[in-house]
Amino acid sequence: MQTEVAVATAASPSQGSGRIFGIVFGLILLVGAGYAGLHLIDDLSIVRSHSAGPFILLGIALLIALGFEFVNGFHDTANAVATVIYTNSMPANLAVIWSGIFNFIGVLTSSGAVAFTVVSLLPVELILQVGSGAGFAMVFALLLAAIVWNLGTWYFGLPNSSSHTLIGSIIGVGLANQLTSVKTGTSGVDWNAAAGVFKGLIFSPIAGFILAGLLMLVLKAVVKIPALYKAPEGKKPPPWPIRALLVLTCTGVSFSHGSNDGQKGMGLIMLILIGTVPTAYALNGAVSGGQVKSFHEVSVAAQQVLATFDHGITVSGDPRAIVTNAVQQRKLLPDTAPALSELMAEIDHQVGNRTSLRAVPPEQMGNVRNDIYLANAAIPLVLAQPGLSKDQTSALTTWRGLGTQAIQFIPPWVKVAVALALGLGTMVGWKRIVVTVGEKIGKEHLTYAQGASAELIAMGLIQAADMYHLPVSTTHVLTSGVAGTMAANGSGLQWATVRNLLMAWVLTLPASILLAGGLFVVLKHLF
Repeated sequence: MQTEVAVATAASPSQGSGRIFGIVFGLILLVGAGYAGLHLIDDLSIVRSHSAGPFILLGIALLIALGFEFVNGFHDTANAVATVIYTNSMPANLAVIWSGIFNFIGVLTSSGAVAFTVVSLLPVELILQVGSGAGFAMVFALLLAAIVWNLGTWYFGLPNSSSHTLIGSIIGVGLANQLTSVKTGTSGVDWNAAAGVFKGLIFSPIAGFILAGLLMLVLKAVVKIPALYKAPEGKKPPPWPIRALLVLTCTGVSFSHGSNDGQKGMGLIMLILIGTVPTAYALNGAVSGGQVKSFHEVSVAAQQVLATFDHGITVSGDPRAIVTNAVQQRKLLPDTAPALSELMAEIDHQVGNRTSLRAVPPEQMGNVRNDIYLANAAIPLVLAQPGLSKDQTSALTTWRGLGTQAIQFIPPWVKVAVALALGLGTMVGWKRIVVTVGEKIGKEHLTYAQGASAELIAMGLIQAADMYHLPVSTTHVLTSGVAGTMAANGSGLQWATVRNLLMAWVLTLPASILLAGGLFVVLKHLF
């Protein structure tokens, strides 16, 4: 096909531009890797261990987690560059480097909130025991399952969702954890939290299809530029205003992809760091003395609120076990409030008189982090009770917010490492997915207006998802947007491709659930 020739030719551009942009990204890669490596070494300098085992395990786990982001990069970001390559707006090598750089920037500027939304789907006891054999089995199983499925769908040129794959893997681990631990009453998947994530993953492609189609119709009605609605001719680039628009939308989708998808790897890397070297990463050392003092004051107020729910019950035994049981059953039991109050008191005793969280004794950091995580998971059970006053709700919500700040943080070097893996992955293996998006969704090739409409909508939907801390699929939003523009333009759809895309969409969850669940069972026995 004409555009196939353009892609093949663009992939071998003049030596000048390829060399310049290769050197630029190579320098970014070297500087970023050096920055991440030096800060990791500096963080680990406070760890006192006579065994190399934790560090070896940390290295392997980090390589697998960054490998997931690398695969995510060349699998998902091909969607962002498909339109600019197929419309001859940018040469292929320049497009993938450009996309890689803005993926990099998107990761660096992300909040990290999506990372912890994804992590919160995991069973609470596995997160609390992430340094145990079962905890490492969890992390390795879901990462390996996600990588295997992503590679498989990439091989067949199917634009698959890394978000869907990772969520399915998390569900698989949760179900396997529950089924293999029936006698201990352990928890599985938090279906309430999963439901919120599913809504974003399911409705975003539908919104992409409808909104991109509507935008295409609006453009045809308002913007009377015939060239905008024509397919590219040979290797001829579009007029400069159209070219600028397509480069802008490619940039926006690349940035948005980095800001959303990059966070999923961050959350898992933080679990790995907490499990292997809690001394360095369990608590946010940036929380200062003034914030610690506020934490003490709010702890006193929160315990007074919980006293109204104690029903005169005195806690006997470990309050952690009582609170964990309530979180697993997802309901407030008669002894939950007094146990939670006692747990908060213990946390306050460990933290309340410190100059900063960095001053917590190293041997206590992991325990304090787990206690805060457990209390944060239990507070919503109390907030759901009727009759709470505004002040009572505020005290509990404030405690939870300060607790979140203490345990949910992303060191800058982690963002840099993920950004490098995602950006580097952008440069590899993009062509299979680009061909599917550019040629095989519609019966006619992409026009300039269709590419711009699909990418503008994808960019907007991903940024909206970031605001609500929801993971969404760049792949599904963009491919459904392309399909929507084809339908609106009357171009027709290649139903064989659409069927394959729908099959990948439908099969990703069950396949990743089975893969991750099976791997978890095997790895749990090995560890």
